[in-house]
Amino acid sequence: MLKAVKQLNYTIILCDDMELMKAFYRDLFPFPIRGDGETGLGFETGATQFSLRKRTRHYDGQGTRNDLPGVQIAFLVEPDEVQECYDILVAKGVRIMEAVTDQPRGHRTIYFADPEGNQLEIYAEI
Repeated sequence: MLKAVKQLNYTIILCDDMELMKAFYRDLFPFPIRGDGETGLGFETGATQFSLRKRTRHYDGQGTRNDLPGVQIAFLVEPDEVQECYDILVAKGVRIMEAVTDQPRGHRTIYFADPEGNQLEIYAEI
């Protein structure tokens, strides 16, 4: 056990097409930009850091598997904002994986994908 680890505070999405991914996330989310460079883009997202990084290291792999996402990133909103978010996603042509659904675990959710197939969620506690 890594007892020194106290929290998770940084999420990075590895990207093949950096410009496409930057445009998607900049256009969709209101987060202020923390840093922007040729191989990365960072956002101020509150308690955690959120970034995009171009696959440049030999161990980064290539491409994602749209048929088998390995990670899901969830963004919290208020319950009355879920439908509005869904409508915006649809209007922007974002690939919806599951429309607005009230889950048995007490969340109202939308599941969708970014341009490289990463699974994203908008959710609210209900």
